[in-house]
Amino acid sequence: MACTGFRHPLRCLLREAQSTRDFSEFLVPAVTQSVARRSFSTSQTRSSRIGMAPISIPADVNLRFHGLPKSQARSRNVDAPTSVMEVTGPQGQLSIKLPPYLFANYDEANKKVTITVGDPEIKHQKAMWGTMRALIQNSVAGVSEGHICILRLVGVGYRATIEETAITKKAEYEGQKFVSLKLGYAHPVELPVPKGVKATVPQPTRILLEGPDKHDITQFAADIRAWRKPEPYKGKGIFVNDETIRLKAKKIK
Repeated sequence: MACTGFRHPLRCLLREAQSTRDFSEFLVPAVTQSVARRSFSTSQTRSSRIGMAPISIPADVNLRFHGLPKSQARSRNVDAPTSVMEVTGPQGQLSIKLPPYLFANYDEANKKVTITVGDPEIKHQKAMWGTMRALIQNSVAGVSEGHICILRLVGVGYRATIEETAITKKAEYEGQKFVSLKLGYAHPVELPVPKGVKATVPQPTRILLEGPDKHDITQFAADIRAWRKPEPYKGKGIFVNDETIRLKAKKIK
């Protein structure tokens, strides 16, 4: 292959030499430098700071571990759970599925749980180490004290009420309640409260969500917020907890 032009003659010579496997003496340093590249990061791999931290278990919380039956079907999912951790407390019971490479060591004398992984050098295991530790910590705090989420309705005429029945939704379980919102739409906005979540309205513009499962509470709060996301010009919308928004200047034509 002939090189046209004189912009990159060395690159063309290297390409021809690699295709023919015939290297000249003056090309050897260039070839060795291109092959032996320097790694992007020279820092040593460290263990997860969050995953290594032990979890303190309150006196009124109990832990139980159960193994899951092995599936006959082959799966490429490395996170397929092999065991379950059950966390029981005054606020309820939660189950956490553990992947095969994660191990929970429970010290009953000191009431602490330590999370370890099979190989911290593997990037995926190291990432899930801190994630699973945070999930277990949230579950322990949820069954012992519970989680709360406060939503603020900011806007003219925005109101929220808790209703026993709904017009546009059907109850999925007995005793289910619905959050009715007035957000300026021509149609009613009714959202069913998930099982295990308690919704109250201390003020017409405040919604209080309580429950042991932090995921269910924050997901339901996100579903409510999706109907009126905060907008940056007038500052109206539904805000979750301490959420704020920076106002923009009005567009002047």
